[in-house]
Amino acid sequence: MIGKILIILSLLVVGGTLVAGIAVMAIGGETGAKWSNVLMRYRILAQAVAVAVLMAVLYFSSNH
Repeated sequence: MIGKILIILSLLVVGGTLVAGIAVMAIGGETGAKWSNVLMRYRILAQAVAVAVLMAVLYFSSNH
């Protein structure tokens, strides 16, 4: 159960970062130039954490 919650939470963080990045790019101007690259880096980091969480949940839930 805790694994499913961690997976959903990590996917929500990735999705939220993606939506924030798209919103900042839509705003454009000085704000877009400043924050779009930063949010892209955070999204990549969040994706790496999400993959690590998914792999850990799959590993610990398997019968080995």
